[in-house]
Amino acid sequence: MHFDHAGIATEDARALADLYGDLFGLEVAHEEEFDGMRVVFLAVGEGFLELLEPLEEGTISQYLEENGPGIHHLALGTDDVEAALERVREHDVTLIDEEPREGAWGHSVAFLHPKDTGGILIEFVEH
Repeated sequence: MHFDHAGIATEDARALADLYGDLFGLEVAHEEEFDGMRVVFLAVGEGFLELLEPLEEGTISQYLEENGPGIHHLALGTDDVEAALERVREHDVTLIDEEPREGAWGHSVAFLHPKDTGGILIEFVEH
């Protein structure tokens, strides 16, 4: 496994992308509307910052209401999401996704519940 991206909840993904471009010289690698969100990926070395802007009521809008903007999740890249899920099942980790599903960029993803991962929402992502 390797670090893939940090998901950041924000009210305005394009404005934050512009700010990070000015401050850190980061460039947009990919942008799409997916699952009621605007999703903007900024390239950072071998990984990404994933900016998540809600376009309708849902997980990210609820997160912003409860917590304000900031880091929503950390994603670990894997060559096999199903094998990664099997491994964490052996440790009685609560899964949000029992089976992989399609995520942004068409990648296969699955999330682990933060109650069993030190308070951090963890995503597995297979490119």
